[in-house]
Amino acid sequence: MKNNLLPISSAGFQYIAYTALAFIVLTIFDFDFLAFLAFVLLVALAFVYRNPEREILAFEPNSVLSPVDGSVLSIEEIKDSKYAYKIEIESNYLDVGVLRVPLDATLESLNIQRGTRLPNSSLLHNKINENAELTFSDNNANSIKVKHQLSRSFDSLNIDITSSQSLRQSSRYGVMIDGITTIYLPHNFRVNVAIGNELKASQTLIGYFS
Repeated sequence: MKNNLLPISSAGFQYIAYTALAFIVLTIFDFDFLAFLAFVLLVALAFVYRNPEREILAFEPNSVLSPVDGSVLSIEEIKDSKYAYKIEIESNYLDVGVLRVPLDATLESLNIQRGTRLPNSSLLHNKINENAELTFSDNNANSIKVKHQLSRSFDSLNIDITSSQSLRQSSRYGVMIDGITTIYLPHNFRVNVAIGNELKASQTLIGYFS
């Protein structure tokens, strides 16, 4: 895992570099309107790929923090032998796209499926859209699963960690631009968020293991 501390996420370097080059070339050849459009796009990309520092708040050792910025779409109880709750979080282009580790844990598994980027309203969204499933497990054998699924994004999912890697809470591990994050939580978990809540990665408390 590369801990990028620059103000712009490395996932956006290529897009920003090409746009900056286009702006320079268009300016040299006096294509003023096109140069203006390139400049606007450059600013927009810098905003989308911003990588702010986040103050790490003091929570109890068994805490789970939000891995993404966004708003809570739904909270459901599910019938599963391993997980009891499912929380869906929607992130859009105005949210910071940097993904952060929700707890001190080891990455037990990582599965990335490349695919389409259909809108959430599509019936095929959950079946064929690009997604990544990550399972985190802490020293007390508590486990959560996090699934990131793209919506109408222009960029692929960028995941920068590998299985069996030990991770610190709030560390950066990737970038998702516009998508849905689903968190699966076990039976011994106390949920601390409600539908409609606005979340900040590494700063909003999802809840605690009891």
